[in-house]
Amino acid sequence: MDLLKNKTIAIIGGGPGGLTLARLLQRKGANVKVYERDYDSTVRVQGTRLDLNFDSGLKALQEANLMDAFKASYRADNERTRLVDQDAKVYLDYKEESTGDFGDQWFRPEIERGTLRTILLDSLRSGTVVWNSHIISAERIDDRFQLLFENGTTVNADIVIGADGANSKIRRFVTSIKPFYSGVSILQGSIANPEENAPKINDLFTDGKIMALGDSKSITVVSAKGSSTLDFGLSWKTNTDETDSKIDFNNRKDVLKWFKKEYSNWNPVWQQLFEAENITFTLRPQYCMPLDQKWETQPNITLIGDAAHLMPPFAGEGVNMAMLDALELSESLTSEKFRDLKSAIANYENQMLTRFSVIGKMTLNNTEWMHAEEGLDKMLSIKRKTINLE
Repeated sequence: MDLLKNKTIAIIGGGPGGLTLARLLQRKGANVKVYERDYDSTVRVQGTRLDLNFDSGLKALQEANLMDAFKASYRADNERTRLVDQDAKVYLDYKEESTGDFGDQWFRPEIERGTLRTILLDSLRSGTVVWNSHIISAERIDDRFQLLFENGTTVNADIVIGADGANSKIRRFVTSIKPFYSGVSILQGSIANPEENAPKINDLFTDGKIMALGDSKSITVVSAKGSSTLDFGLSWKTNTDETDSKIDFNNRKDVLKWFKKEYSNWNPVWQQLFEAENITFTLRPQYCMPLDQKWETQPNITLIGDAAHLMPPFAGEGVNMAMLDALELSESLTSEKFRDLKSAIANYENQMLTRFSVIGKMTLNNTEWMHAEEGLDKMLSIKRKTINLE
């Protein structure tokens, strides 16, 4: 039974999960469009590297027939990482050399996020991605959905897939379950021309990134490839997702004052992250969906990626989970063993929710120990075993 015959599929969100799903469905002949809020493919900086797992991200690319493109573009040179404490004392300086190759379950090749997006975009039929499509509402009309976008466009679709991230507009049509605050918040920032604006921090680098843990807090600083910037993120425990309503995170002086208080036991060298002109900050309280979340399957709408299973980033599983969601959903929707769309979607959701309960638990465990007093010792132990120093 061809469940997708004469059906129009709307994927809301053009991240790795949404684009992977579009590619996989198009290879099976489905009529699919991706509606992405960005004005075009160049608007947003795509961030740093991703490492893809054998049984999730790479598995999806293999099924999408994109492994040759990936192999031609991935970064074979793993970045160097320096593990330091709150006083910037170096405890471990390493470069994880890959011991395997494609086909090895432990091999996790890295690729720039923007490069992966380009591979996926180039694989789609012309016009598949509809840019400048920021969804503001959806309405169920009979057996279809009517989607309204900020630019005034209205679209009808037989099947809707919410791939629209942490603040999904589609999720409420699937479930009323809300995420809970993880107990940790992240503050992100970026410094241009670090040689001039943050010389002491810049001198800590060889290449790659610095991970600093101490006092139940962390700072990660990444040397962004292809640009003269340092991107950084602070994470710390706090009992509320409203760190301090009196802090203006658009005001560098206010943020520096807050940092001196919150990170009072840290070496003053880290204050350079807040002293350069024209720094922009983004506060991101970290949420997680309940690990036991369940909902009643619907016949023509579902979720993938963060829209389905939002969790903190401290296990590095987000993109891999989203791409595996895309693979499992595409397989269910195009399988001949299901009698109707609801059964196909239920099969996918059962797999996805079971998988999330395991990965989500691991992520929350990582979130906890990384922000505990023993965080640095635990990280050192893990990394030394990984690079065979023990």
